[in-house]
Amino acid sequence: MSEDKFGRAMHKVTCSECGKETEVPFKPDGTRPVYCRDCYMKHKKPFDRGGGGGRNRDY
Repeated sequence: MSEDKFGRAMHKVTCSECGKETEVPFKPDGTRPVYCRDCYMKHKKPFDRGGGGGRNRDY
């Protein structure tokens, strides 16, 4: 096990999608898929910049 630049323990895993070996800053529990950086970016939901809050504003 190694550490990242923030001192977090890194765990070696195999990407659930592409099979590439990678490291993640958490210990997977086996209940969810784990992705490499590239595959994670493909699966990540886009950030919602709506700001919403349920209020309509006139600017």
